[in-house]
Amino acid sequence: MMHEIIQPEGWAKPVGYSNGISARGRIVQVGGQIGWDENCRFHSDDFVDQVRQTLLNVVGVLKAADARPEHLIQMTWYFTDRAAYKARMKDIGAVYREIIGRHFPPMAAVQVVALMEDRARVEIQALAVVPD
Repeated sequence: MMHEIIQPEGWAKPVGYSNGISARGRIVQVGGQIGWDENCRFHSDDFVDQVRQTLLNVVGVLKAADARPEHLIQMTWYFTDRAAYKARMKDIGAVYREIIGRHFPPMAAVQVVALMEDRARVEIQALAVVPD
């Protein structure tokens, strides 16, 4: 087993994330990724389109480190519009499952006033552990 999901006894099971995870192996830190392409160009200002590109960027960094989405052990999402996030959760979930799969590590989601790039609507930082 690569990772062990931690679910405290008696706690309600979370949907779309886990409460904790235990892993051993080589650590891969993915710096904050945003919704632009590999040439730092935005193709859309749509929230879900930017989530898609951001997740593709996370997976691209993982791939460069010989890691896969199922190695993720933590994700922190920063977004500029809580209402847009909540209104599009179903679409975000579909994009997440398409790109990451049905692996749901511990996550945090935080609304911020702005991100460093003016057009960025979402930024994701992630941590992965690749088994030895």
